[in-house]
Amino acid sequence: MDVPAEAPAPEADRQPGAPHPRETTTLFGQDAAERAFLEAFNAGRLHHAWLLSGPEGIGKATLAWRIARFLLTRPLQSSNAGGGLFGEDLAPAPPRTLDTDPDHPAVRRAAALSEPRLFLLRRPWDAEKGRFKQDIPVDEVRRLKSFFNFSAVDGGRRVVIVDAADDLNTAAANALLKVLEEPPRDTVLLLVSHAPSRLLPTIRSRCRSLPLRQLADQDLSEALRAAFQDDAPDLPALIALADGSAGRALQLHEAGGPEAYAALIALLSDLPRLDRPAMVKLADSAAARGAEDRFDLLLTLTEFFLHRLARTGAMGAAPSEAVQGEGALLARLCPTPAHARIWAQTGAEIVPRARAGRAVNLDASALLIDMFLGLQSTAAGPAAA
Repeated sequence: MDVPAEAPAPEADRQPGAPHPRETTTLFGQDAAERAFLEAFNAGRLHHAWLLSGPEGIGKATLAWRIARFLLTRPLQSSNAGGGLFGEDLAPAPPRTLDTDPDHPAVRRAAALSEPRLFLLRRPWDAEKGRFKQDIPVDEVRRLKSFFNFSAVDGGRRVVIVDAADDLNTAAANALLKVLEEPPRDTVLLLVSHAPSRLLPTIRSRCRSLPLRQLADQDLSEALRAAFQDDAPDLPALIALADGSAGRALQLHEAGGPEAYAALIALLSDLPRLDRPAMVKLADSAAARGAEDRFDLLLTLTEFFLHRLARTGAMGAAPSEAVQGEGALLARLCPTPAHARIWAQTGAEIVPRARAGRAVNLDASALLIDMFLGLQSTAAGPAAA
């Protein structure tokens, strides 16, 4: 009798609705970061550890995998400037991109996670509990010892990708620090971090910083068109909501973010008046069993709305509309910097209060109604009038 093949374990570093970074060959909007790495490589100044930092979803992991494939397919001596055996003229031309041959054996093995010179450090899947571990435990870092002790049959560099370094628990961070302090020969570590300020200062100091920027609208549009191919949704709405992050755009698309934001703007469009039945209906949509993600989505979108309100007052003009009618609402509610300060203070109070209430299992619908009434109170207040 045939035994069914065991399903592969979920991957903590895979974005729902998107290909894994190791499966993504094109990186949008991060030319400066690629150039910085290539300049160091071509000058023979390849640091043993690199900290790829920036907001989530802008391509840090994709760049880490591009660098890994590049290093795994380049001979060691190619990182030395002017290293031709028979003179400068015969030295290979320095690479201008991180592109690699997709048919190279190391590239194929990396895609299958079977490359012996590549180690991926990430949050493991807990099969017994059916969920990812909350952090990267120290035992995962200790596995690096056997990885470094193993001699790859074809030589060359070893590459370690840590995605994300923010997930390391205290013991794991200290164990990784020891590796960074005494790096094995011919090894490059690539640390992905969404919040580098939270890392140990000693970890940051032993890495060369490679910051990535939020994507410009054009770059984000190209990245989303590549991800969705022929099934592209309403891109202008996603781009406005994504705040320069392709990962955030994909998350919002999967969660119905543009539609939920349109419902939120429709509810708030007459502030300080609120349509009570519409408010209750929207709040109840996040209170059903299994609707926890809907609650988090509405809080995230309310934060986004309040941020855009404050930006409108501070800048004196509303940003490009995410949904129809949003621009007029922003301009009406927040026409001056003084209004921006009021709305910023409101956001600092009501959204965290809703999150704290949910953390202790208070009713989701009641928490959302309280939040919407807080927005109404601010809109009706004399200082905001």
